[in-house]
Amino acid sequence: MDVTTTEKPSLTMAGCKMRQQRIAAALQAGNLDAALLSFRGHVHYVSGFWCRTILPVAMVIRADGQATLVCPFQSEEPVCADEVAVYESDRLCTMVEDLGGAVMTSALPSLEGCRRVACDEPTRPWALAPFQVEPLLDTMLSLRRTKDADEIALIRHALAGCDAAYAAARGVLAPGVAEVAVFAAMQEAAVNAVGESIGEFGNDFQSGTAGGAPRLRGVEAGELMPLDIGVVYRGYHSDICRTFSVDRSPTAAQQMAQSLVCEALQYFEENAGPGSSCRAIYDHVYGMLDGRHGWRFFHHLGHGVGLAPHEAPRLNPNWDDTLAVGDVVTVEPGLYGEPLREGIRLEHDYLVVEDGVERLSCYPLDL
Repeated sequence: MDVTTTEKPSLTMAGCKMRQQRIAAALQAGNLDAALLSFRGHVHYVSGFWCRTILPVAMVIRADGQATLVCPFQSEEPVCADEVAVYESDRLCTMVEDLGGAVMTSALPSLEGCRRVACDEPTRPWALAPFQVEPLLDTMLSLRRTKDADEIALIRHALAGCDAAYAAARGVLAPGVAEVAVFAAMQEAAVNAVGESIGEFGNDFQSGTAGGAPRLRGVEAGELMPLDIGVVYRGYHSDICRTFSVDRSPTAAQQMAQSLVCEALQYFEENAGPGSSCRAIYDHVYGMLDGRHGWRFFHHLGHGVGLAPHEAPRLNPNWDDTLAVGDVVTVEPGLYGEPLREGIRLEHDYLVVEDGVERLSCYPLDL
């Protein structure tokens, strides 16, 4: 298979600096001296440093804006930091035993003179004993919700991997082919398109069911195969679903269900925008779909995506969120029932903009 040669996007230094400044402003507003970030997604979010291994990283941002990156090696790509502290992660390629301790030892000098330190994740209390530790996760989640242009570029790149995966699925899907073979072809295509490891690859790769992990079972003619995937590029998630007819001969009922689900997506595109109630959108779509011809719509309508596969806002009656400019959301209406063998789910990713929503995903919706 040919490898995609498109240049891979990265977070920009201007974008990282802007996000550091937002965190510094939040620290000042809360009378906090510094932030200690240890979630690798947050470190990437504010520095541009991306570590594809499991090695821990950290970032210290002081209220005056001074930023220190703590990492296991010097990056070959630009990083946004006033200082970089490289800790010893291995000796002759054997990892040291206490990687977390090595990170903290290297981070502590940049916290000198601080009293109140906010952390995005639980950390070693004995290492931070001199400080008054405050939670930072809610602040980070709030800041993360509004996606900057460089973050959108990474999500678009992840979606290009999804497009390649679905094209590969169409190429191999036929009666008798094992679900795991479809999964393998999709994953290979996504990795080649993105140009590096993609991490977790989604949830649903079963034929004739509403979804689930791929099996050795061969797919059967007449079945629908919902393929709900989420290529992850440098910590940024995409999440879209397409449903294919195994034998490319959908029944009249399957085609009708596909049309109804597409109408639900069209409703969202025409009516959603800043200030829209996510619960009201869900309720309307639920009324459009559930019970039609005896079929069921039994799951959420969608959710935000970014540095996590599920984040705010949530199109779900268990929350009462409101869409805002900068949100990236998935919308995934579906219909399920035995006559459909077993059901159909179609999903797009959208960016909420000033005058509505912009669709980010583009792979066709046909069966």
